[in-house]
Amino acid sequence: MPPVVPPFLIGLIVAPLLKRLGKPLMRGIVKTSVGLGIEVKRAVHEASEGIQDLAAEATAEVLAVQMTHGAEHGTDTSAPQGGTTGRAEAGTGSAPPAAAAHAAQAGSESKARGAGSAAAKVH
Repeated sequence: MPPVVPPFLIGLIVAPLLKRLGKPLMRGIVKTSVGLGIEVKRAVHEASEGIQDLAAEATAEVLAVQMTHGAEHGTDTSAPQGGTTGRAEAGTGSAPPAAAAHAAQAGSESKARGAGSAAAKVH
């Protein structure tokens, strides 16, 4: 009958080998997953900014068309039509109302994130 090796002795031999090989492997896995998380977060942020820019441009174009349409027909163009009278004063000055609202929103987001995340501080 072959000699029986107790599992305890196998553990004593295998544990140091697993520690030497497993520690660098786990470090690599953690570094890669954190890096991927940061890249995904950055991509989502850029996509969000692009969508906000498109929405602001579309809103500005719609308001410009409404204002020119109202001017052609001799109606009051001081307040946009379509139930948006609450936002009429948002765009005073040379910028369209949507662009001013977008700039204000982007400014408030940067103030809210002033402390920054730990991932952003790494880079």
